[in-house]
Amino acid sequence: MTAPTAVPRPEYPRPQFVREDWLNLNGTWQFAFDPGDSGLERGLLTGGLDREITVPFPPESVLSGIGETDFLEAVWYRRTLTLPAEWAGRRVLLHFGAVDYDATVWVNGTEVARHRGGFTPFTADLHQVAGPGEEITVTVRARDPKSGPQARGKQALRYANHDCHYTRVTGIWQTVWAEPVPHVRLHRPRITPDLAGSAFHLELPLSGNAPGHRVLARLSDADGEIAAAEVRADLDLAPRLRLPVPQERRRVWSPADPHLYDLRLELLDGDGQVVDSVGSYAGLRSVAIRGKAVLLNGEPVFQRLVLDQGWYPDGLMTAPTDAALVRDIELALDAGFNGARLHQKVFEERFLHHADRLGYLVWGEFGDWGCAVGGETGDNQQPDASYTGQWLEAVERDYSHPSIIGWCPLNETYQRLHDRTTQLDAVTRAMFLATKALDTTRPVIDASGYAHRVAETDIYDSHSYEQDPVAFAAQVAGLDRDRPYVNAAPDGRPWSVPYRGQPYFVSEFGGIWWHPETAAQARGDDREESWGYGERPRDEEEFHARFAGLTGTLLDDPDMFGYCYTQLTDVFQEQNGIYRFDRSHKLDVARVRAAQQRPAAIERREV
Repeated sequence: MTAPTAVPRPEYPRPQFVREDWLNLNGTWQFAFDPGDSGLERGLLTGGLDREITVPFPPESVLSGIGETDFLEAVWYRRTLTLPAEWAGRRVLLHFGAVDYDATVWVNGTEVARHRGGFTPFTADLHQVAGPGEEITVTVRARDPKSGPQARGKQALRYANHDCHYTRVTGIWQTVWAEPVPHVRLHRPRITPDLAGSAFHLELPLSGNAPGHRVLARLSDADGEIAAAEVRADLDLAPRLRLPVPQERRRVWSPADPHLYDLRLELLDGDGQVVDSVGSYAGLRSVAIRGKAVLLNGEPVFQRLVLDQGWYPDGLMTAPTDAALVRDIELALDAGFNGARLHQKVFEERFLHHADRLGYLVWGEFGDWGCAVGGETGDNQQPDASYTGQWLEAVERDYSHPSIIGWCPLNETYQRLHDRTTQLDAVTRAMFLATKALDTTRPVIDASGYAHRVAETDIYDSHSYEQDPVAFAAQVAGLDRDRPYVNAAPDGRPWSVPYRGQPYFVSEFGGIWWHPETAAQARGDDREESWGYGERPRDEEEFHARFAGLTGTLLDDPDMFGYCYTQLTDVFQEQNGIYRFDRSHKLDVARVRAAQQRPAAIERREV
């Protein structure tokens, strides 16, 4: 891995809503453990913290400079800085990309923000607390309890890593930054491509309305401005604009040509002076459903997806560098995949930016694991109201990224069906309907694999780690008769409502256990050092035969719109990736790519 620079992760963290003035606050912060969560009573809000940490890397990671992997009930951060005097006349926002899990922020001893959720951003407005030219002390407490329902993703609930659960992440793990903004300003826009109408529809939320204000949007490409639109900003809290794209300047975003248009958004006062200005971009593309096919720009594009967990040996959930994010996409493309399920984690937004640039199809997913707190049967899944709120924060943040072609709020929430409504039923439906209300342009799957609790889910899927290609083919047959493979409890009792003819894919399969150099490989029975699905191949040749057989079964099904292979890289003890955990090669990647490259049956048929 590349070592971080003096200011780690120095790039602007929000590439689809860019302001020119900003201050990166990554780097050295004071830090303290608070194992009894008694720090507030013990005076840590104003007292000294006894360690240092490198933000934005979590304290469990090597790159943080600490590397403590035990349970951390609470941790504290502090940094003192002077806000730039040249920001005078504006108010200052303090942004946190992600803090796991319950965060409280104080500035100069005054509480300015609270946020629950380890995957989504939040902002503190420092107006009337501190302003440009002033010295401020920022203090952050992050609580990360190990009990109760909590969206954790793949973080282990035991002391040590095990199976497909990994080293925990606590506290700040994405960039912290400050920026000056006008008192009346633009909020993050929603950019909706309209391929049929050859236009972009813009919704521009404002912090407030002022007499005479107008919003102006300009769309351009490498040859210059294409369209501009302007509308009053004193009537609606979220003015709407349409930017038409003439035929001669029209380039459709796709994996083959991931073209992005530039956007400049401005808030103008009554004299035409710029009050606020941000840079953005957009891709012109469409997603549709026709029968069992999912269409991209009106055509079936078989989704050759790979499961990407987004973990790194030295940074854990935090990529060591921006280049590492790019490299993961390039590795997947080199292996023949055209996209990914971003699994059990809301990835940082710069990953989506690179997916937009590189034409990489992704499913946005929530790190929902952590709500199985009620035992093995009955009402074992207990997601609470915070799940819906946190998920909507993620959808709102990522709505305008063209690379996202679907949403997946839940994953493997196994629970048998009852003759009564359970908490899982209620929350699953709430998350599904809330997603559909926030975004009508993309398909939503209620829960990947199981348990499907929403009859009208746009997509239906299953997970299967059957390793024998012949048995796998028999298992997943029947989609043409509307009788696909559906996950169920070991005793055969259903977890999901019946399939109703929706587009269907096997969204987890493979997971072939292959890591040729480990000592456990030779012993053949030590899953602490090496873990995967099924029997390990005897050699690499057997791996390729199995991979080709499994993927070929799904490629050749004319009713299958895609698949998702587990997984892109090894992650700690889970050694079933196409690449090693350090992203080095362990297979002939050209053969992996070749096995996936023939046209899929659904791409060859009339839909």
